[in-house]
Amino acid sequence: MSLLNNGRALSLAIGKFSFQRFASSFSFATVNEKSNGTTAGTNPSFIHPSTVVHPNAILGQDVSIGPFCTIGPSAKLGNACRLHPGSHVVGNTELGDNCILMAGAIVGDDLPGRTVVGCNNIIGHHAVVGIKCQDMKYKPENECFLKIGDNNEIREYTSIHRSSKITDKTVIGDNNLIMGSSHIAHDCKVGNNNIFANNTLLAGHVIVEDYAHTAGAIVVHQFCRIGSFSFVGGGSVVSQDVPKYTMVSGERAELRGLNLEGLRRRGFSTMEIKSLRAAYRMIFMPIDENSGSIEDRLTKLEQHKELSLVPAVSSMVQSIRDSFAEDRRGICKFRSWSAS
Repeated sequence: MSLLNNGRALSLAIGKFSFQRFASSFSFATVNEKSNGTTAGTNPSFIHPSTVVHPNAILGQDVSIGPFCTIGPSAKLGNACRLHPGSHVVGNTELGDNCILMAGAIVGDDLPGRTVVGCNNIIGHHAVVGIKCQDMKYKPENECFLKIGDNNEIREYTSIHRSSKITDKTVIGDNNLIMGSSHIAHDCKVGNNNIFANNTLLAGHVIVEDYAHTAGAIVVHQFCRIGSFSFVGGGSVVSQDVPKYTMVSGERAELRGLNLEGLRRRGFSTMEIKSLRAAYRMIFMPIDENSGSIEDRLTKLEQHKELSLVPAVSSMVQSIRDSFAEDRRGICKFRSWSAS
């Protein structure tokens, strides 16, 4: 027992020594203001001596950079950014104020183009953001771009790629939660306030509007659109558009009705939900065998004296119509019901 106690005491002593040494390293960086243009004593930055900061990098005030990080020559870090050990900012990359890079995160790439990350974003452990796309048509000399808004949480092992061509860019909006091991490919456009559960995989050129919610392990085919306030069930393969306000699921995702719970949570009124349900039944569950094609039903709905006056209904109708344009993929399959 005495041998075990001695071992524990030695372990605690070593740990205490290591912590003191780590703390003194931060104090050293503060006094010397390593690679930082701020004045000592006014919002000083903490930069560990093992970190490599290029002299041309621009650092804001009150930046904290842990051990074994690298900051490239074209990087710009806003005020109060926090870089945990082993995280890296590479290439022409800008981080807004109050961004946090967890251990192992990589933002940017040494490629023509730029990565811009807004304020108050969290980049999770070993996430890779703003690197070269996986498009065979991409040419190394082409500029490629990624723009991320504010207040996003991008969790561990997520990958977000830059655009595949100079005329486009990958865009992430504001207030999105992107859970672990998700993938957002080149030229995607993600709006605001979306929730992507673990292993949500978006192929190139996918558009996700606002307040959409995906369950885990879903795949979205390139050039598809996920409408606002929609829900994609776990394990789904989405190969066509998901209209606004709807819910889809399945190995080849099919429409399963409205995202009623999501609509209630987002503050839709009882009248709006009732109108959307009536419109959905008219479009996708006609009881009249002579109701005609889906185009006929959409036209009839637009002429309805009550439902046509509800903005949410008009928005859903337009979402469906847009999906049938020549350059779009149509909507997810649905099962028509009739009196027979």
